[in-house]
Amino acid sequence: MSASRRSGTTDELGPQEPERDGADLLAALLDGMDAALCAFDADGVVTHWNREAERILGWTAAEAVGRQGFAGWAVRPADAEEVEGGLLSAMQAPGRQVHEFALLTKDGGRVLVRTQSAAVPGPDGKPAGVYCAFSEVHAQIDLERSIALSEALFDDASWGVVLVDADLRPAVVNAHAARAFGAGRTAVLGRPLGELLAQGVEELESALTHVLAEGAPPAPAEMWVAVRTAEGEQRRCWRSGFLRLASPLAEEPVPLGVGWLFQDVTEAKQTEQEAALLRFRTNQLHRAARAAAECEDPAEAASVHLDFALAGFADHALIDRVAGGAVPDGEGPVRLVRAAATPSGAPGPSLPAGRAGLPVRYADGHPALQCVERIGSVRASAGAARAGAGAIEPERAREWAVARQWPPDSVHALCAVLRSRGRTLGVVTFLRGASRTQFERLDATYAEDVAVRIATALDLGEALGGRG
Repeated sequence: MSASRRSGTTDELGPQEPERDGADLLAALLDGMDAALCAFDADGVVTHWNREAERILGWTAAEAVGRQGFAGWAVRPADAEEVEGGLLSAMQAPGRQVHEFALLTKDGGRVLVRTQSAAVPGPDGKPAGVYCAFSEVHAQIDLERSIALSEALFDDASWGVVLVDADLRPAVVNAHAARAFGAGRTAVLGRPLGELLAQGVEELESALTHVLAEGAPPAPAEMWVAVRTAEGEQRRCWRSGFLRLASPLAEEPVPLGVGWLFQDVTEAKQTEQEAALLRFRTNQLHRAARAAAECEDPAEAASVHLDFALAGFADHALIDRVAGGAVPDGEGPVRLVRAAATPSGAPGPSLPAGRAGLPVRYADGHPALQCVERIGSVRASAGAARAGAGAIEPERAREWAVARQWPPDSVHALCAVLRSRGRTLGVVTFLRGASRTQFERLDATYAEDVAVRIATALDLGEALGGRG
C-alpha cells in the first residue's frame, strides 16, 4: 500500500475507494490498542503516541510527538539518562527488552510503568528506531511483592509461620515452624494441635478462637507449651502474634483462618525467671535472718529459717540432727534424730520435734544418710512411672515416700547437709508434691544457703550450752 493518499478513479470495476494513507492506518491501529504505545526514531525523537499513553501520563499526542526523549517532561531530570538509555538500548539488543521506570504525569505525579521495547528495522535492515509498549504496574508489583514476601516467610524466615484454618488445624507451615514441632512440613498439616502439643493446647486454641471472632490482639503473647517429639516432650516458650485472614474477593469479610507467627524465646524467659527467682530467694534469706535474730531459742531460729525457705520452694521440710550433736568428717555411720518438721497434712509453721532424742529409722542408702556421707546435697524422686501424661503413679509415689519416713504426698526430695566449723550437724530435707517439678541444680544451691544459716543457728545454741 502506498504511503501517500491517492484520489479516486474509475475503471471497468467501478469507482475506486480512496486508499487511506499508511500513517493514518498505523495511527488508528495504535489508538485502538489497550496498551500505551509510543515510538522513537534513531535519534530518540518521539514519533508516535497513542491514546492509552495520553490516558496514563496526561500528555496528548500533539504535546509528545516531536520531543527529544522523555527528558524534562515525562521523567525527572535525574532519571532521564537511565530511562533514555534503557529504551534506546533495544536498537542494539535482539528481542524485546523489559524495564521498569518511574514516569511523570502532566500534573506532576509519578507513575511506575513496565516497558517492553524492541528495535524497528529500516528498509536497509538496520534499526531505524524503537517502539515501546508500557503499562502501569502498581497492582502487578504489589502482587509480586506479596508473593515474594509469602515465599520468603515460608522458606527463609527465622521465626515460625503457620496458617491455621477455621477448624484450628495447620493448613500451611514454614520450615522453621516444622522444625519447632519436630516434624516435616507436610506431616503437620491437617492434624489437631493436641497431637502436636502435650501442654499449652487449651491456651493456644483459645487465642486462635478469639482472633477468628474478634481480630488480632494488640500485642504478642508468650505461651509455654510442651512439644511432642520423638525424643519426648520438650517444654518451650513461644512469643506469638496472630492475624485474622479474610478473603479479599468477598464483599463481606469471610474468615479463612489465622496467621500465627511465633519465635522461640525459651532461653531468654528461663534466664529471666531464674533471675527473678534468685532475687526472691535472696530476699527471703535476708528476711529470715532478721526474723531469726529476734529468737532466743536456737531451735526456734532454725525453724524460722526453714519457714521462710519453704515459700514458693517446697511443700514440706524437716531437720534431722546427728545423734550426739555433731560428727567430725570421716567418722563412721551416724544416726539422725528428728529436730523439727513442718506439719503434715495442714499448713503451719515448722514445729520442734521434742527432746526425746529417738533416732529416725532410716534404711541404708536413704538420701539423708547419703547426704551426710557425701557432705553434699542429694536429690531424689519417686521416678518416672506414669499413670497419664505427666503424672506419677500415686500409689507408687506414696510407697516411695512412706518407705523413707516422709509425708505420703512427697514425690521429690532435696537433702542438704548442715555443717559448721568443720563438723556435720545434720541434714535439712525439702520435699515437693506431684504438682511441682523436680529439684534442679539452682534449687540445690538455695538449699545449701539455707542449710548454712540453720547450721549456724544450731551451732550457736550448742556454743551457748543449749541443745537445738
